[in-house]
Order: sequence, then structure tokens, then C-alpha cells
Amino acid sequence: MLLGLKKCLKNPLYIFIGLNRRGFFKWMPDFLHLKINFKFSCGYSLNLKNPKTFNEKIQWLKLYGNLQKYTDLVDKYEVRKYIAERIGEEYLIPLIGVWDKFEDINFSKLPEQFVLKCNHDCGSVVICKDKNSFDIGAAKTKLNKCLKQNFYYQSRESQYKNIKPKIICEKYMVDESGIELKDYKFFCFNGEPKIIQVDFDRFTEHKRNIYDTKWNYIPVSVQYPTDPNMIIKVPVGFQNMLNLAEMLSKNIPHVRIDFYSIYDKIYFGELTFTHGAGYEIFQPEKFALEMGSWLELSFL
Repeated sequence: MLLGLKKCLKNPLYIFIGLNRRGFFKWMPDFLHLKINFKFSCGYSLNLKNPKTFNEKIQWLKLYGNLQKYTDLVDKYEVRKYIAERIGEEYLIPLIGVWDKFEDINFSKLPEQFVLKCNHDCGSVVICKDKNSFDIGAAKTKLNKCLKQNFYYQSRESQYKNIKPKIICEKYMVDESGIELKDYKFFCFNGEPKIIQVDFDRFTEHKRNIYDTKWNYIPVSVQYPTDPNMIIKVPVGFQNMLNLAEMLSKNIPHVRIDFYSIYDKIYFGELTFTHGAGYEIFQPEKFALEMGSWLELSFL
């Protein structure tokens, strides 16, 4: 505990994040909140008059990009309707149930394995691999806490502000590893996929590798370490993923579209319009400028 306190005192970012999560800064105007958070997180002052880096342009979008129009697309329950209409229900992970309250869940009717999560935030995932040993009390504590939080206030991403919180239950799925689902995150700019981020080893030592659309490894890192020695094969159906990403990102200045490849099938993950809330660290920094050049604010 003392080590944690010393860590916080040495880095004001931890103090800001801790107080922010507890709602101390709800009163703060978005502009000021973003300026402070950006400086702490990225290490340089936010330039909104002439944004250049990817992170700066994400902050600009949060203030001036009318992101509220994407509310249904970031709602993990409502977006299912959009995906079914645009590309087909076969790309959706099977839905088991949806509830407004944790107390409404009848666990006796759930399968032996499942995934619970909230529809309105990030990080509220609860995985059940064995119902006999599943800690319902811990799940209730976590999910009820998440249901009470308005995710908008964390980083002022207005697309999340008006989502009605729910709990959804989806089928538990893993890929060929047998232990996890690798995310294939397609960063799209005005309908064109530019790079793919692959997250792996999330439950041990989280890493990310970045690839171009020809599946060439790019020696850069975004927030988490990259591993050039980790050989990630081109996912099954990769060209179809690219085609689907183009369809879903058409006429949108920027959106990240996540897919999973499970044996010979592709599944949709989520749509994200403000990756990392615009606070993730890029190495080298010139890559942040290159990604920023792809996001044309003149479209807005």
C-alpha cells in the first residue's frame, strides 16, 4: 500500500486518474479536462488550433466531432442491430441474454461457460469458464459498480454519455490458442483500413503487434510492448475482414473496427471512434504524426 502511495505521489497522473474515477472532476468543462488529462498522459501540451498527432486529433473530435451521433454504434447491445443490417447476423457472437439489473439474471439458465459485460463502457468483462466455481458475488460487485458509472466522465467521450446501462451475456469463445481471443483491430480512415493492431497475451503480459494491410509487421508500439519475435499468422478470412472494415467505415473520418477469427469464422467485436480516448503512447513519436496525417478533419 505504501509503495502504491509513493507511486501516486511521484506521478500526478495517477492522482488525477484516481480522483477522476471517483467523480471529483464532473464539474470540469470538457476543454479543460482534456487539456489536463492530455498533458499528464501524453507528456506534451494539447494543440487544438493546429492538431497534428493522432492523439491531438482524437481530442479535437471529442470536442468538435459531434460524436453523439455514434451512440448506438458504441452501445454493445444496440450495435448488434446495425451489424446484422449492414453485414449480417452471422458475424455476431451469439447473445444469451440482456438485463437492466444484475439481480434479474437467472444463473441456473445460463450455460456452463459464458461472458458477462456492460454495454456502455470498457473493462466490465466477467468471464465464466466453469459455472461450478464461478464467483457470483464478485461478478455482482464488479458489474453493479460499472452500471452506476457514466463512462463519458472518464475521458469525455460524448458518444458514451447517453447509453442506458445494461448487462449482456454472450457465448464464451476462444480461438486456436485455446485460452484467449486475439483482437484484430482495423484502424480505418474515411473508409480505408490503414493498419491492424493485434492484441495478445492479455491475461499474462499484454502485447500488441501492428501490421499493414499486406500483413507486414510494422516495428512500432502503441501503449503496450510490441514483439517482433511473435509470429502471428494472417487470420483466416483476412481479406473478408478488410472488405467488411471498408463497408462499416465508409464515410466515417475515423473508426476502429474489431474482429475475431475463430477457426474458419469471423466475428465482430466492437466499433471505437476514439481509440484509447486519445491518450495512448506511440513509439516512435513520428508514427503518431503519420497516423494523425490519415485523420482528415476537413471531412467534418
